[in-house]
Amino acid sequence: MAGIVVVFDFDKTIIDVDSDNWVVDELGATDLFNQLLPTMPWNSLMDRMMKELHTQGKTIQDIEEVLKRVPIHPRIVPAIKSAHALGCDLRVISDANVFFIETILKHVGIRDCFSEINTNPGYVDGEGRLRILPYVDFQKFPHGCNLCPPNMCKGMIVERIQAKEGKKRMIYLGDGIGDFCPSLKLSEADFVMPRKDFPAWNLINKNRTLVKAGVREWTDGEELEHILLQLINTINIEESQLLSVENCKLETMSKAGHGALPRPLPVPY
Repeated sequence: MAGIVVVFDFDKTIIDVDSDNWVVDELGATDLFNQLLPTMPWNSLMDRMMKELHTQGKTIQDIEEVLKRVPIHPRIVPAIKSAHALGCDLRVISDANVFFIETILKHVGIRDCFSEINTNPGYVDGEGRLRILPYVDFQKFPHGCNLCPPNMCKGMIVERIQAKEGKKRMIYLGDGIGDFCPSLKLSEADFVMPRKDFPAWNLINKNRTLVKAGVREWTDGEELEHILLQLINTINIEESQLLSVENCKLETMSKAGHGALPRPLPVPY
């Protein structure tokens, strides 16, 4: 079946908003968030905001309820289920956090479609407060990529997947600045699906010569579903034809090899 890895960003790709902003806004902490934003990295700020919300009496259940009503286009879930049913290996690479992502994916019934979620760790501590940590401890182990935020280089994660999965072809879907770096890691056999008029799309269009993969833009969940399933079908047909050609070559070589065998020499008595 499909030797295809499909990698999704999460915020503004699977869901229609930024999950961090959604939780902060819905729980009434926008003003404090904007006040603290210039003073610390985003990832550290979200951990601080979870502390503030906990101090205000907001519970984990309050956060979960907010996440469960996050806006998501009605064709996204069917698209993901279809890609999974076609045998694709689905993964998430996101600068959100594992608590937000898993809560939403479980709620809409597609958590089991994904083999891997690469994101910032998150857990509930003994006091019932949500803690959010960076994917990479950038103070001790900076990743050195100037295209990506300090806590996560999505390009490095894509390279790890490529090294493990070998010749499997990849489709990468994303919208943000952080989705430009992984787009540069894709080969001519791969595809990148940037969301039109979003930062990744703008960067790819300005740097087309740097992007080897085929580019297929999309605007909403309906287009995402149509283009993604079309690409999966196209790749499957190409891989099937390639396999048929390889089998024909092997069969021809096998017949030629047998035909070239010398006749046995007569043995004199």
